[in-house]
Amino acid sequence: MQITGRGLNLIYDLNQEECTYGFKDITICLNPHEMVGIMGPSGCGKSSLLYVLSGMKKPTSGTVYYNDIDTKDYSISEMASIRKAKFGLIFQKHFLIEYLSVLDNVLAPVNSQRKEEVEKAMEILEALKISHLAKRRPGQISCGQRQRAAIARALINNPEVIFADEPTASLDHDNGSEVINILNKFKDRAALVIATHDKTMLKQADRIIDLWDGRTVK
Repeated sequence: MQITGRGLNLIYDLNQEECTYGFKDITICLNPHEMVGIMGPSGCGKSSLLYVLSGMKKPTSGTVYYNDIDTKDYSISEMASIRKAKFGLIFQKHFLIEYLSVLDNVLAPVNSQRKEEVEKAMEILEALKISHLAKRRPGQISCGQRQRAAIARALINNPEVIFADEPTASLDHDNGSEVINILNKFKDRAALVIATHDKTMLKQADRIIDLWDGRTVK
């Protein structure tokens, strides 16, 4: 899947005397099989841009295209179906379901307990070095382990685009680098979009887009 955003603006408090820009006049194209880094300090618009590109927010102005189709042509339910089937979403907070085991959290997007799905989930957990925690609940594991479980959940449905918002924020540098290495292995089947303030996490990026105060820096 190719995703293109043209002339994107996101404005908060639009009807107030003083409005706040999430970002201004962004044009971006995400191609299959590449890692794109979105780099910038906290508050520069990285997360907001990811939410708009993934269809979780609507831009105030500008257009997002999925394979040359304007996302405005999709209904809310159609956009939700695209996110579920085509996208893997990794947030700063893990949003795991507390009463489910790690394994069941990973399987939640596919809503299946079939043998092949369980084996696939365990393989991903093994790659992330937390397969031994599969039967534990989120409250029984560390913050970094919960983030790895959330990453496994994002990978379970073979997404065509992986949106990762500060995916290594709760990990130390070595573990963060290892997670980026694992995500990079999925580049043969998906586009990777990684928002981070840590440039060392983007050594393998094909492109880096620098944001400052909601604008791209040339």
